[in-house]
Amino acid sequence: MQKIDETRLESDLGYRFEYMTQFIGFGADDIAAIHDVADVLVPFVPHMVDAIYVKLFAYDCTKRHFLPQQHGYQGQVPTTLDELTLDHPQIAFRKQHLGNYLVKLVTAPYDAKFLIYLDMVGKIHTAKAGNKAIQIPLVQMNSLMGFLADVLTATLVGLNLPREVEIKTLRAFNKLLWIQNDLATRHYCA
Repeated sequence: MQKIDETRLESDLGYRFEYMTQFIGFGADDIAAIHDVADVLVPFVPHMVDAIYVKLFAYDCTKRHFLPQQHGYQGQVPTTLDELTLDHPQIAFRKQHLGNYLVKLVTAPYDAKFLIYLDMVGKIHTAKAGNKAIQIPLVQMNSLMGFLADVLTATLVGLNLPREVEIKTLRAFNKLLWIQNDLATRHYCA
């Protein structure tokens, strides 16, 4: 039986990631499977981003989080939900960030720098980073991650990859998104 320092899981990001990857079974083969679909998946990123934002805009409890000025955005800020449209410059700014995130998932080296990036993706949705006025409730973050997983799964299935490649890739992304979800939810617990 492996001994795990549970206190260290909460304070040491690398240790936490190592534990999660070992427990879930996310390894080099999974990373390779994700990287191997980059060329065919990246062209679908704009479609995935649009689908995610249509979903986010379908609910007032998720759309409202896009009213405050986003960290790094310098343009005009909408003042009401009615002013906030899917083609508003602030949303274009946010869509670009989500698109960059999805591209990084399939192209970036899975190293210490990338782990810090994945952790920051979770942190910026809390008051601990970015705009302190934007605090996404955990239920909405979990809903977003679940929807992202479904959009990604539907896109991958639609690529008509060879069955064994499709299964391997779907399993790899499933593991990765659980790790990402843990790296997001950990910032809600502390």
